[in-house]
Amino acid sequence: MKPLTTERLILRNWQERDRELFHLINSDDQVMEFFPMRRSPAEADALMDMLVQGIAANGFGLAAVEIAATGDVAGFAGLHITKGLPVAEDGVIEIGWRLAPRFWGKGYVTEAALRWLDYGFEDLGLDRIISFAVADNHRSTAVMRRIGMHPRPDLDFDHPNVPDSHPQLKRHVFYEMLPGDPSG
Repeated sequence: MKPLTTERLILRNWQERDRELFHLINSDDQVMEFFPMRRSPAEADALMDMLVQGIAANGFGLAAVEIAATGDVAGFAGLHITKGLPVAEDGVIEIGWRLAPRFWGKGYVTEAALRWLDYGFEDLGLDRIISFAVADNHRSTAVMRRIGMHPRPDLDFDHPNVPDSHPQLKRHVFYEMLPGDPSG
């Protein structure tokens, strides 16, 4: 993918030097608070390899978020092709993100997400971008509201990939944005 830039960020495909941070964000209890699993280094490597391949094939994906001033990789943000959701047809584009805790509270997710929304609507010509999160994940839903997404309580759902052993993580709230909706 051709890197996307913002005032402070470079949104780019993953590089080998990013593996340590990718391991961290996929195993850290704070980052993964609303996920039923933590990934081992081998599982994180496999996921990162899959993301690299997806970005190469599609020209977009859950891409690395690099801080332009320092070269530090903070986590990821990007667009993802959905599959298997009970409330949306396969192929709908989701926006998502995950950052290491030391980068929280600096506006990086909002900045990256706004750039990805612009790319999705302006460059890809998408007619809808969705996002969803565990109902109690107030940090993520706050970002969704900040970037101009609209809640769709009629589409809230129990995520089919969350095991019954984690009932507190099953219920997900659904947000969407259409072209021309005000953002940020």
